[in-house]
Amino acid sequence: MTAHLALQLKEKLASEEPLLGTFAGLGSPVAVEIAAAAGADWVLLDLEHGGGSEELVGPSVTAAAAYGVPLIVRTESGDRPRAGRALDGGASGIMIPRITGIADAQDALRILRYPPDGDRGVATYNRQARFGLRPEVLASRNDEVVGVIQIETVGAIRDIGEIAATDGVDVLFIGPVDLSYALGVPLGFTSPVFRQALDTVAAAAKRHGKTAGIMAPSAAAAADYLTRGFRFLSLASDASLLARTMHDAFASIRKDHP
Repeated sequence: MTAHLALQLKEKLASEEPLLGTFAGLGSPVAVEIAAAAGADWVLLDLEHGGGSEELVGPSVTAAAAYGVPLIVRTESGDRPRAGRALDGGASGIMIPRITGIADAQDALRILRYPPDGDRGVATYNRQARFGLRPEVLASRNDEVVGVIQIETVGAIRDIGEIAATDGVDVLFIGPVDLSYALGVPLGFTSPVFRQALDTVAAAAKRHGKTAGIMAPSAAAAADYLTRGFRFLSLASDASLLARTMHDAFASIRKDHP
């Protein structure tokens, strides 16, 4: 089930069509299901900054898959057990944060692949192998994982060409807040140095047949990023969308009925 969704996502990435999703940080599989039901092309379970723990992976995979939507997991770190547990739980892909350069990216990608190509632990009594009923998944699983590398450090920008050229990288995903701080322009998303970094990542992705991604705080920002060559877009997160919607609704009511 999940392998099929991962392959579908890879095909869509290769087609260059825009893929819209959101980060699930509320720690709720129901929130994941709502995003999938609302029309997301993908949903990311955020275990780096979001609420909840690895116990959410299985229920979230199932909730998204009910609508034919792949679930990606952002792990807390690039440690081998973290990514392996998420993939065993049925995740279609892994987003790895805080990549510092090409060597770091290569090490991170090894945890997404079984030996001899990588260093992922081998087991079949899990969801991705249908709890032992599909052991043949081991032969193809290396090709059924979507690798999302976060570009949010100066080192990652410096090595962007090499990172983009690396096998196993499907998406180069900018963490805009982290990157703005790393570039010395905190929250300066319109600054020339930040915009230049965006163009550098988008160009490297295009040159090497990969997909550029980024988190957009609004639909207007998403439209702007699309024109700059970004096709894997997160519309904020479930938490921020809920907070903004409630804030604006409360403010509107109070304004009309002081």
